[in-house]
Amino acid sequence: MPPAQKPRGEVTRGTTAPNRLRRVDRWIAATQARPLRTGGRPLAVDLGYGASPVTTFELYDRLRAVSPHLEVVGVEIEPERVAAGRTLLAALRNGLNGAGGPGLYAGLSFRRGGFELPVPRPPVLVRAFNVLRQYDEPAAWRAWDDLRSRLAPKGVLVEGTCDEIGRRAVWVTLTKDGPQTITFAAHLRSLERPSALAERLPKTLIHRNVPGEPVHTLLTRFDRCWATAAPYSAFGPRARWVEAVSLLARTHPVLTQPPYGGRNRWRLGEVTLPWTAVAPDPR
Repeated sequence: MPPAQKPRGEVTRGTTAPNRLRRVDRWIAATQARPLRTGGRPLAVDLGYGASPVTTFELYDRLRAVSPHLEVVGVEIEPERVAAGRTLLAALRNGLNGAGGPGLYAGLSFRRGGFELPVPRPPVLVRAFNVLRQYDEPAAWRAWDDLRSRLAPKGVLVEGTCDEIGRRAVWVTLTKDGPQTITFAAHLRSLERPSALAERLPKTLIHRNVPGEPVHTLLTRFDRCWATAAPYSAFGPRARWVEAVSLLARTHPVLTQPPYGGRNRWRLGEVTLPWTAVAPDPR
């Protein structure tokens, strides 16, 4: 047999926690139902899940609700992390806490690998969260190109960053054609202003948050809308966020129709825009 391919990428810090990725998982389940149901055996990859496999199990549970035949593979570079995922999965199937059975978590598995995605077929979804923070901007762009080239024809890559407990998050959705959307999401009761999300921008944008760049213009305008919407705080932070997003939509191409936009999604502390609204200035 030929030697196993060396995983591509760098080992992450591995920081993770239960429910850390709840915001992006909720968004994926609501907006990506069509690709998740593509084909008879759709496959999703949780790339770089970290020191604990808990977020991979959560992804499986949340996406199986909208795609009952979906298979999920957790992929990690560190062999110890892969072993931890397999050990927990086996324990659950063997009856940990008095419940179990060989059919429990059917279609869930863990593999060692990196950006090469060592999976049996092109995935319809790759979730890569908090994976590219240690890369420089050119390397992050290359990783995007690499990962999206491995997608199924209608597949999506969701790449982003969140804080340690998942209260602040920003993610980009990419297809084989390139970046498509960017989403900002926050726990509204603890949000001081929208630009606080800047520190969670993807690595392709985080150093572009300077005057003259589209992402800086967007966040500056969003802060102004947030300030203008301050009177709505009397009705709670959700009302203020919805009003601020409505004001932002007057100057920026906020997605206002389901499944990406509209009051139901905005009330969750989200706003999604086309990637073109923040695409870096090529100068």
